[in-house]
Amino acid sequence: MVWLTSQSVALLVVGCVAVAGLVALASRLILRSLVPPESREASYAIAAPLMPALGAAFAIFIGLSLANEAGYFGSAQAVVSNEAADAARLAWAATTPGVDTQAIHGALLDYLHATRTYEWHGDSAAQGDDPSTAAALATLERTVRSESIRPGLGTPTSTELLASVDALTSDRRARLAAASRVLPLLYVITLIVAGAALLANAGGLTLRSGHGGLFMLGGLATVVGLSLALLFALGAPWRGTVVVSGHPIDAVIADLRSGYFHA
Repeated sequence: MVWLTSQSVALLVVGCVAVAGLVALASRLILRSLVPPESREASYAIAAPLMPALGAAFAIFIGLSLANEAGYFGSAQAVVSNEAADAARLAWAATTPGVDTQAIHGALLDYLHATRTYEWHGDSAAQGDDPSTAAALATLERTVRSESIRPGLGTPTSTELLASVDALTSDRRARLAAASRVLPLLYVITLIVAGAALLANAGGLTLRSGHGGLFMLGGLATVVGLSLALLFALGAPWRGTVVVSGHPIDAVIADLRSGYFHA
């Protein structure tokens, strides 16, 4: 499933629509060869009542699936926003008098830059095993914890520094967990079978029609293919081309570089 959801949007759209069109055309040709002309009226009488049920089943399946994937995508974006907010909180906490602001800001900037460069797309986004990002995070942790025990630093400031870096690392774990999620195989198989059954039944309904039936069948195949392509595109927020926006973190990086966070 990872291989499928990691394809480009253009390839998913073309591939899914092409496969759906082939299923629809093949089903029509197979039924035309298997069902003799004198029996096509009877096959139409069987296929016509099945069409609403199959259409409703596919619509429900794909509708619920797209709603769930859109919800997961929104949750993933919320995780990124929380991570950026905690980074900004740590940046502001580092401006407290008595804290080495430049040391924390520099370590935080290195970590955020490594996250966006090496841990935002592909397998590293799901596994969190990039050595550059791990080293930057370790440096940030050591820097913040060293500053939190600086002599003369008040307890509220120390607590805020530790709470901020802990929240930042927790949000990173939540991001990695969201990135590792994949579409269940049985889930996808059910949708594909439902779409194929709908197209095959529609192919049976067009046996009595000419080329006009092919246009209607092609339209249905396009809708089925586009629906599946959209599902696959949304199913991998960090592995496909529809990737969760990193703008919130980029904004914090820009603020750190511009000196926005200052005492």
